[in-house]
Amino acid sequence: MTRELTEITVIGEDKTGLVARITSLLFDRGINIEDIDQAVREGIFRMTLHADTGEMVCTSETLRSTLDELATELGVEIQVRFPSDRETKRLAVLVTKESHCLEALFEAWANDELDAEIGVVIGNHDDLQPLADHYNVPFHDIGDKKGGADEAELLELLDEYDVDLIVLARYMRILSPNVVFRYEDRIINIHPSLLPSFPGAAAYRQAKEGGVRIAGVTAHYVTTDLDQGPIITQRAFDVPDDASVDEIKARGQPLEADALLEAVKLHLGDALSVHRGRTSLRDDEDIDYQLGLSKEAQAANPDRPVDGKLPQSLQRPAEPNEPSDD
Repeated sequence: MTRELTEITVIGEDKTGLVARITSLLFDRGINIEDIDQAVREGIFRMTLHADTGEMVCTSETLRSTLDELATELGVEIQVRFPSDRETKRLAVLVTKESHCLEALFEAWANDELDAEIGVVIGNHDDLQPLADHYNVPFHDIGDKKGGADEAELLELLDEYDVDLIVLARYMRILSPNVVFRYEDRIINIHPSLLPSFPGAAAYRQAKEGGVRIAGVTAHYVTTDLDQGPIITQRAFDVPDDASVDEIKARGQPLEADALLEAVKLHLGDALSVHRGRTSLRDDEDIDYQLGLSKEAQAANPDRPVDGKLPQSLQRPAEPNEPSDD
């Protein structure tokens, strides 16, 4: 039996009976629902489900058309993403003014290290357009004079370029639920701290003022809760006593690019699963990666003493009939 997981996303106003209508349509066509997740935020309803369409009794074109008709009837948007829709995934990279993360993505793409196409770069300023032009990638500035972003235009561009993954490469704007819900678990951000510490703006300054000895960066999936999405990769670095905020930033930026690129590669390689707000590696023998510390860093950490594990010579002999820990 062939198992093909298809992602179906529903966006619209919260209405009674939405879930039942859609799930019943799928059931009638021999489609098994593997998991389903729903949420309502700021009056917007979102449902994301993964369904096994490997044994469905209709064609993919018929299912898509039928769901389009139901979407019109219910007054919602329904997006269907079949596994076979496109062999090469397409990225949209969102930027503001900092170039280091975009540079890393472009270099990996140019060196055939990125199993995807960078289809478009979208900014709320035009500072990085020359970099996009250098790689012959379309650039669109959706910002006003103060850097505010036109989300309606953003959604139009994401649809026009048929984007599979959105990468926030130091994009300094908060995405609304209207965007996040449409790309659930398909938006990756890089944040300059070891989340959940120091969320929000000026994270390096927060680290300096907090007196931390070790700071870091975090690549994570974006949710409607700021800087609280499932963590994918993290990197850490020392903070010298006399380091300024600019010096901390200089230490962190290369790691930002590295962690973001690693997270993107893991996502594109279908190596990640998300469950209850936590990412994990899929049970696949072809995936050779260690989330968290590298093996070298783990080896450098001491493995004793551990509570309850005294050397044999110091252990008190057990009294007769005394229950053991085993």
